[in-house]
Amino acid sequence: MNLPYFISSRISGNAKGSFSSIISRIAVVSIAIAVGALLMAFMILLGFQNKIKDKIYSFSGHLLVGKYTLTNSFEGSSFLLSDELEAQLENMEGIAHYQSFAMRAGLLQIDGEIQGVVLKGLDERQDTVTFNKQLLSGRMPEIEKDGYSTEVVLSKKISSALKMSVGDEVLILFIQNPPRYRKLQIVGIYETGLEEFDQNIIYGDLKLIRRINGWEENEVGGVEVFVSDLGKIDEVHEELFDTLGFDLFVEKVSDRYLQIFDWLALLNRNVVIFLVLILFVAGFSMVSILLILIMERTQMVGLLKALGSSNQLIRRVFLANGVRLVFRGLVWGNGLALGLGLLQYYGRVIPMDAESYYMDHVPIQFDATAILGVNLLVIVLIGASLFIPLNVISRIQPIRSIRFD
Repeated sequence: MNLPYFISSRISGNAKGSFSSIISRIAVVSIAIAVGALLMAFMILLGFQNKIKDKIYSFSGHLLVGKYTLTNSFEGSSFLLSDELEAQLENMEGIAHYQSFAMRAGLLQIDGEIQGVVLKGLDERQDTVTFNKQLLSGRMPEIEKDGYSTEVVLSKKISSALKMSVGDEVLILFIQNPPRYRKLQIVGIYETGLEEFDQNIIYGDLKLIRRINGWEENEVGGVEVFVSDLGKIDEVHEELFDTLGFDLFVEKVSDRYLQIFDWLALLNRNVVIFLVLILFVAGFSMVSILLILIMERTQMVGLLKALGSSNQLIRRVFLANGVRLVFRGLVWGNGLALGLGLLQYYGRVIPMDAESYYMDHVPIQFDATAILGVNLLVIVLIGASLFIPLNVISRIQPIRSIRFD
């Protein structure tokens, strides 16, 4: 028989309706709230970060291959996508997908309204599955092998400014000598919440830009590369850079949009501060509660000592009682956090201002590693704090404690 556990279970079972019972419930509730708050903070943080990153990656890939140029123009310079380079991209380990693109500035005109835009042309390798997550209505342009497609996808912000919808036609003017016009068919409306994209970018056929610029058949403005494992993006970046020609470079999208990624990194610091404060409060509460439980059982401690029990055995009694409270709090805290997380994940009951936070609802990301890590951290730190009040037991004298009232 495990004597400390047996005594702990008996005093816990007999404490119903007593002052210690109320204190024990307070301990369970405080731990449950602390664990639930921590798990919700991590689920929201991970959801927010991953949602923003997915939006950026769906529009720009993980790595960008381009040509060195002295100009700051977003249109950049073009280069020939040779068969050798394509073979390298297809066979390189760690690359899941790549697609060619080019960009060209233009003016949309309809009923006297003019809107400056940037046409981003994609080839037949375009990742429609990833981009479809950003579509509000319609579909992606169908890229034709022969000729070029005049189908385009507009952002909700641009379409609202021009009062257009799916199925409408719009005229685009490319400013050059001589100016060139094309009539475009709107087949989709997208929204990311990221002003860098929604305010300017429309999507169409790469061959249309080649036709306007007078490029060759395999000439591109750049290549977007998607890696299979983001944890190995630095390795893929270095390997790809070493295989490219002297006139080409590789850039990580996280470096191009450095301000957004730095902002996301700052959120980690806020969550760490929140984590420290919550754990400190929860640990301090457990110390106080366990000390109260010991003081309420002072006579029992004295009687056990009088019967020959050691300080170590009595400590194990109250330690078992404290561990039981911690695990009950963990169970309720995990249930609370997962329940609220599922409610928000499927119901989206908590909205957000899309103009400020790039999304219209609080995102939730379930990550088993983060959940297990939070629970383990709570067990270790709060469990360690339980040993602080246990030192009081060694100071209790049997004669005085039996008379204690």
